[in-house]
Amino acid sequence: MGAVTLRVADLDAMVAYYRDGVLLKLMSCDHGIAVLGRDGVPILVLEHAPELTWARPGSAGLFHTAIVFDSRAELARSLYSIARRYPGTYTGSADHLVSVAFYMTDPEGNGVELYWDRERSSWSWTHGQVEMDTLHLDPNAFLGEHLDVETAGSRQRLAPARVGHVHLSVGDVASARSFYVDALGFDATASLGNQALFVSAGGYHHHMAMNVWGSSGAGLRAPALGLGLVRIEVPSNDELGAVSERLGHYGFDVADDGATVSLDDPWANRIELSVRA
Repeated sequence: MGAVTLRVADLDAMVAYYRDGVLLKLMSCDHGIAVLGRDGVPILVLEHAPELTWARPGSAGLFHTAIVFDSRAELARSLYSIARRYPGTYTGSADHLVSVAFYMTDPEGNGVELYWDRERSSWSWTHGQVEMDTLHLDPNAFLGEHLDVETAGSRQRLAPARVGHVHLSVGDVASARSFYVDALGFDATASLGNQALFVSAGGYHHHMAMNVWGSSGAGLRAPALGLGLVRIEVPSNDELGAVSERLGHYGFDVADDGATVSLDDPWANRIELSVRA
């Protein structure tokens, strides 16, 4: 997954949250667009859009952007930073068997997940479906076990992190499966009946997810603050061409300039595919 674009009302406040709270590095900020990431890898693109309004309750859009860290110590460092600077944005935690995760809602209502993956060898698969759960995870115990007190308050020497997955709110799971699995080409790795679907490539637990928990029956999104663009990176030009051809076969209106393939999903969430640099 590539960087996620969010359209924001207060650019300065949102940059501060992700820089000083989540501990991303501000890579650039120019003409109302701020790029934040880690180790030269963009994670979020914040696009100042004060002309837009908040989305209506029940709309499709972003459920959360999930940032994955390479170590529990680095995850603990960001969690501690959130707890110190923005404690009111924390919403919960869970042990998902494949990962441990902590959840926040940023100052403009966008969901955020910070997580660490367990080794793939420990994941349990049955007939192509990965076993995940939502078990209790004590954030204070996690910090007590994994926080490095010497670096806890520092923004120096930030270790790499990246977008691990993107979770969307959609109108119905059947249409999500038709688009993201049949047309786009992801593998379905888990499902919760008609409530949620998890999809991935390359045997990951999930690169994307879609649920209807707060958006059942939602139609096309109107222009609004929040999700602007989901970026998906594929390994080669051949793969990009194959995706474009398959999407066209399924009747989707695709913009293909040879370097990127762009289109809207059934709820007007903008998706862009390109070859990984």
